[in-house]
Amino acid sequence: MRRLVWMALVVLVVAGCHNLGEVPAPTGVIRIGTGNAGGVYAAYGAGLAEAIRAALPGVQAEAVLTDGSVENIELVADGKADVGFTLADVAADAVAGHPPFTAERPIVALANLYENYVQLVVRDDGPVRTVRDLAGRRVSIGSRASGTAVVAERILALSGVGDEVTRRHMDIRESARALAAGEIDAFFWSGGLPSAAVAELSRRVNVRLIDLQEVARPLVRTYGDLYRETTVPASVYGLASAVTTVSVPNYLVVSKTMPPDTAYWLTKVLFERQPDLARAHPEGHRLGQWAAIRTYPLDLHPGAVRWYRENHY
Repeated sequence: MRRLVWMALVVLVVAGCHNLGEVPAPTGVIRIGTGNAGGVYAAYGAGLAEAIRAALPGVQAEAVLTDGSVENIELVADGKADVGFTLADVAADAVAGHPPFTAERPIVALANLYENYVQLVVRDDGPVRTVRDLAGRRVSIGSRASGTAVVAERILALSGVGDEVTRRHMDIRESARALAAGEIDAFFWSGGLPSAAVAELSRRVNVRLIDLQEVARPLVRTYGDLYRETTVPASVYGLASAVTTVSVPNYLVVSKTMPPDTAYWLTKVLFERQPDLARAHPEGHRLGQWAAIRTYPLDLHPGAVRWYRENHY
């Protein structure tokens, strides 16, 4: 119901916008907070920076590697980045001022980009077959300021093994290397499909994704319908079969104080340069007309709203 009310408000806001004439193109530096090397945010962000430079000669766009969602929001809120990729569940915590944030963060969205899939990766010849088997094991839960760490902690708590896991904070490439070397028993990763580091690992050693069906519905019941039960297709990493997991949307966020003209042009670049984004990573194909404006619980930036209105979104 909350989502339906929010979508109705978006329609009213978009319908109320007026064409105010030509929008001047921005100039200067635009910094984009992405994520771990080997993850989708890094590839997508690099593609977005290249697309911005091509479309806006007066802009120097820089893609910056980060820990991911939490760090990106903090960077945007502090004015140290202009744009950031983030998971919707982390964004919801940010605007509410819930942990891992200490106060409300003044962020809004440009677009809903695509879905992230929670992936719990183990060696096929290892002892872990269920989430509960993580008890007493060494598990990477992602970089400290990542969305992966947020959802991993929630899954561990709901599974009842949160106090029995030896945690490691590693980025995706470090996690893949450590699993291959036998230094950890499993790692969590929340990313689009395919995630390069997981795909590369699967070509070196036999891996499995742990089925998360037992925690999918409790996760939705406890934290809301930003999470959705879904599957990772077997074909993505050459798995024996599809695996049940949970997904969560990815948003591109900016500060509420970003000039409307800049937000307008960034939204314009997203859509008009979508083929470039798709070449950077297949998830670039997912950007779509109606999904883009579904950024609950974040508001859309007024500059983005204007672009959607002018293009009948």
